Amino acid sequence: MFAYVQKNAYLCSTKRTMKKAMSTIPNIERHPLQPFLPERAKVLMLGSFPPPKERWCMDFFYPNPQNDMWRIMGQIFYGDKQYFCTPDNKFRYEAVVSFCKEKGIAIFDTAQAVHRLKGNASDEYLEIIEPTDIAALLQQIPLCHDICCTGGKAAETLAEMLHTATPNVGEYIGTSLAERTIRFWRMPSSSRAYPLSLDKKAAAYQKIFAERGIL
Repeated sequence: MFAYVQKNAYLCSTKRTMKKAMSTIPNIERHPLQPFLPERAKVLMLGSFPPPKERWCMDFFYPNPQNDMWRIMGQIFYGDKQYFCTPDNKFRYEAVVSFCKEKGIAIFDTAQAVHRLKGNASDEYLEIIEPTDIAALLQQIPLCHDICCTGGKAAETLAEMLHTATPNVGEYIGTSLAERTIRFWRMPSSSRAYPLSLDKKAAAYQKIFAERGIL
């Protein structure tokens, strides 16, 4: 209970600090999407922040056609990395959303507001101004006990919030949040800049869904 109070106090203090910072930093970008939280979600996937809107091909998470998240999901669940792709190599919005609802996959990001230091999508140049209240998300998905961070920036941000270590890539650590035990996973980034084949990324992500009984 003491650890839970500590985490809540940290989040409240962070909110006050970030609110003050937002009044002094120009070009603050707020998250353009609402959290996607299916009622019976068992896994919460957290990225860092969406790319600039000009890189989107749909109004949903991981919208950049050059990002392989939905190819990874297609490979895991359907044995076809192109399952969620259109003939022009974009993504089928309705199919993606329906899939996430059916499988119980919630999605959001670890930041609510950011400053892009170089105006691009790189996590390296992403300054987080306001972190997401992850506990508030979990309260809306009571069956969820696994948080999957889909890259290094997201994992580091969550670890800082939780005052815990950052897991190794492809592994998890046990911790607690929102008065429940959770497994905090760090997965390889679905960005093509991350030096790992799509098949190996899919194998890493597959462990979460298999252990949670979603596959």
